[in-house]
Amino acid sequence: MNTYILGIESSCDDTSAAVLKGTQVLSNIIANQKVHEKYGGVVPELASRAHQQNIIPVIDAALKEAKIHKNEVSAVAFTRGPGLLGSLLVGTSFAKSFALSLGIPMLEIDHMDAHILAHFITDETEKKIPEFPFLCLTVSGGHTQIVLIKDYFDMEIIGKTIDDAAGETFDKAAKIMSLPYPGGPMIDKLAKSGNPKAFSFAEPRIAALDYSFSGLKTSILYFLRDRLKEDNQFIEKHKADLCASIQHTIVEILMKKLVLASQQTGIKHIAIAGGVSANSGLRNAMEAAAVANQWQIYIPKLSYSTDNAAMIAIAGYYKYQKKQFASQRLTPYARQSSKK
Repeated sequence: MNTYILGIESSCDDTSAAVLKGTQVLSNIIANQKVHEKYGGVVPELASRAHQQNIIPVIDAALKEAKIHKNEVSAVAFTRGPGLLGSLLVGTSFAKSFALSLGIPMLEIDHMDAHILAHFITDETEKKIPEFPFLCLTVSGGHTQIVLIKDYFDMEIIGKTIDDAAGETFDKAAKIMSLPYPGGPMIDKLAKSGNPKAFSFAEPRIAALDYSFSGLKTSILYFLRDRLKEDNQFIEKHKADLCASIQHTIVEILMKKLVLASQQTGIKHIAIAGGVSANSGLRNAMEAAAVANQWQIYIPKLSYSTDNAAMIAIAGYYKYQKKQFASQRLTPYARQSSKK
């Protein structure tokens, strides 16, 4: 009998629904929220309202594209956290109602676990999956972590940011330079035509495998403030070089600790995940490190890098196999679960 998992993702500003047949994606629908662009960042209250408008049409579209009826769904997986509480409440509440109405189990999913487990999705073009144990650099707007994965749900964070996340640093730098939201992808785009060694910024000295990006953000802010005093057109004249240099610095910081983690653990199966894993500079650095360190690397498809419901559904599939079902009484959490 086929196992169909409906996945629901609503942790931030994207409303997404996906249907998986086993580990194969049948549909993965994402509704973006344009309302945040004029504010230069996600407005939580507006995000939750948009989720309420989008969730039914998105789920309906996912079921139709998958060519299955709702009565064929085996279980519904949903993001419980971390994320924006108002946004999570929309997805959680719908999942509860959907499961209750059909008499099927619910599967609660940690958003960060799902980013990692997206590597286990199988389709026509992505069949190489990681071998346990492996390391995963998980990088997003709110998280920067090095995770040791021993099994599907046996994960240990061995390095993390002590302050700001790498994705947040991309977005903050973009905002300082008055680039349109979202800033991270725009920096990546402009960096392709810039010189990554044109400008240098302060790199943190943090012990062990942890990260820090607050000092880098301050370094970028003060550097641009001082240059603008000398020439108010400095950013416009050097935009590509600035983007390339900022991106190069962030990627260098990320990769140094990842290489160190591999050396300390002896693990050479290395993955990246999270929204920043879509960054071309990070992807290129991973490929270079694979050659230099004899790594076997795993880089997700772009469609599975940013927030999406397919990753929620694949995590749900493995929980379904273990019969790890969720209670109707649970509530979402805004911060990452303390289980790690």
